[in-house]
Amino acid sequence: MGIHNADVADAFDEIGDLLAIQGGNPFRIRAYRRAARIVRSFPKELAEMHGPEEYDAIPGIGADLAGKITELIGSGRIEALERLRREIPPQTRELLNLPGLGPVRVRALMTQLKVRNEADLSRALAAGRVAAVRGFGPGLESRLEAALARREPGAPRRLPLSVAAQYAVPLREYLQSLPGVSRVEVAGSFRRGRETVGDLDILASAVSGAKLFAALKRYADLRELSASGTTKASGILRNGLQVDVRVVAPKSFGAALHYFTGSKDHNIHMRRLAQERNLKLSEYGLFRGTRRLAGETERGLYRALGLGFIPPELREDRGEIEAAGRNALPALIERSDLEGDLHVHTNASDGAGTLERMVAAARAQKLSYIAITDHSKHLGIVHGLDAERLARQGEAIDALNEKLRGFTILKGAEVDILEDGRLALPRETLERLDLVVAAVHDHFGLSEAKQTARLLRALEGPCVSILAHPFGRLIGEREPYAFDFEKVLDAVRERGGCLEVNGQPSRLDLDDSHIKAAVERGVLLSIASDSHSADQLGNLDGGVRQARRGWARRQDVLNTRSVSEVRALLREH
Repeated sequence: MGIHNADVADAFDEIGDLLAIQGGNPFRIRAYRRAARIVRSFPKELAEMHGPEEYDAIPGIGADLAGKITELIGSGRIEALERLRREIPPQTRELLNLPGLGPVRVRALMTQLKVRNEADLSRALAAGRVAAVRGFGPGLESRLEAALARREPGAPRRLPLSVAAQYAVPLREYLQSLPGVSRVEVAGSFRRGRETVGDLDILASAVSGAKLFAALKRYADLRELSASGTTKASGILRNGLQVDVRVVAPKSFGAALHYFTGSKDHNIHMRRLAQERNLKLSEYGLFRGTRRLAGETERGLYRALGLGFIPPELREDRGEIEAAGRNALPALIERSDLEGDLHVHTNASDGAGTLERMVAAARAQKLSYIAITDHSKHLGIVHGLDAERLARQGEAIDALNEKLRGFTILKGAEVDILEDGRLALPRETLERLDLVVAAVHDHFGLSEAKQTARLLRALEGPCVSILAHPFGRLIGEREPYAFDFEKVLDAVRERGGCLEVNGQPSRLDLDDSHIKAAVERGVLLSIASDSHSADQLGNLDGGVRQARRGWARRQDVLNTRSVSEVRALLREH
C-alpha cells in the first residue's frame, strides 16, 4: 500500500479537527494544520525520502510530526489518530462534512445542545435551538438545513488538482509500464487543469483490455475494482477517488481523448457544430454516414471541423470554439516564457531557504531574476521583517547582486494590508524597495463593502506593485473573501499595477474567470510561486496552468519580460 503526501496531510488535518472538537491545545492544533498544508503541497513524495531525519528537516514539521509521518508510511496508521477516532464517534465526525461546520462549531453544538450526529442537528434546527448558539446566524442555519435535506451519504468529494495528481500520475505510469500498452492518458477535469478533480478518466491503447484490467486489480493504491469488462473497468482508489479506465482502439484514440476530456458543455457545442455540417461526432470519431473522417488524433478532429486545435485548458465553452473557427485563439503562455518570479520568501521570515539557496534554485528553474518578498512584521507568527531588518536584507541583496552574473535579485516585501487599508510598513521604507507585494492575511470576514474599501485604499498608495493572492482563498479549506472585483480591477488598471496569479497548489488565486476578466481589461498579471523553500519554485507550473485557463498570453504577464523591462514598468507604475 502506497502512502502519498495527501494521505499524510489528511491524517494531520483530521488530528487537528478531532483535537479541536475535544477542546485541545490551540498551539498543538495549529501545528497539525500548518504541517498538513506544508505536506500537501510538498513537491517530493515523503515515502520516497529517507525517514524521520529528512522529515524533521522540513520547515514546520519537527521531530514529533516526523515520527508520525514515519509511523503512517511504515504501518498505514497513526496510533494517536486511531485513539482520537475511538474517542469521537463516526457520526460526530461526519458533522464536519456539512457546510460551515468546522470543529469549533461542532464542539459548540456538542457542549451546548448535546448534538452528536446529523439527526440531533436536524431536530435542533427544527426546534430553533441552534439560533441560540453563538456564531450560528440565519444564513448558516439555512445552509445547514438545505445540506441536510439533500444529503447523499457517500457522495464523492472533489480533490485539489495537486492532490489528485499524487494518485493520477503514478497510476498512469504504472499502466504505461505494462506489456502490450502503447499509450495512456488521463483525461477529464484533470487534463483540463481544473482546480479540483472529482474522478479520474483514463484512456489506454493496449493489445488486451482483459490483461490490463487484471494488472489494474493488483495496483497497490486500488481499494476495489467494482466493474471490469473487455474495454472498461471501474474502481475506487484508497482515498475514495473514483477511477474509470477505458481501452480504446488507436483509430479512435483522439476522438475518445477529446470526448472524455470534456467539458460537457464544450462537447455538446462540438456535436452541434458537427450536426450543422451533416456529420456525427462521438467518442469513436467524426463520421459522414459510415465513413470515418477523423478520430485518430484530436488535431485531426478539430481540423476536419474547420477549427484550430483548442488546448484542453480552454475547453469550457466560453467562446473557444468560435475563436478557433476564426483562427483567433490566443497563443497561450508557456512555462518557458517566464523570465523571473516576483514572490519568493527566505528564512528571514517564514521560508526555509537562505538568500543564496533561493537564487540557486531559481537558476535551476532557468529564471534570470527573482524578487525577495519576505513578510512584513504585522504577522508575528511568521517572524516578519520590520523596517530595520528589511534594510539589512536589502544590503545583503546588494552585496550578492555584485557577485552574480546573468542573474538579478530584486528587493521587495510582502506587506500586509491592514483592516483599514493602510500598509503594515511606512512609506519611506517601501520607497526603498524595487517592488511591494501587498496582501490580505486577516479579517477575511469583513463585509463586501468594507473589504472593497480596504483593497481600494491599499491600491491608492504610491508603492503597491502587485496585489497578491487577491481572494485569499485556500482550496477546500477557506472560501474567498467577498469584495467587488470589478472595482478593484478598475483601480489596478487605472494605476498600472498587477494582479497576482499565485501558483501555490492550495491557492491558485486568481481563478480562471477572474484571470480572463483581467486579460480582457488589459490588466497585467504576475505569475508567482509564492515559494517558501527551494523546492516550491516549481509552483510556477501551477500558476502558468491557471493563467492558460484564463486565456492569458505571454504579453499579459509582467514576469515574462526581462529584468530591465520589469524595473522600468515598476518605476512607471
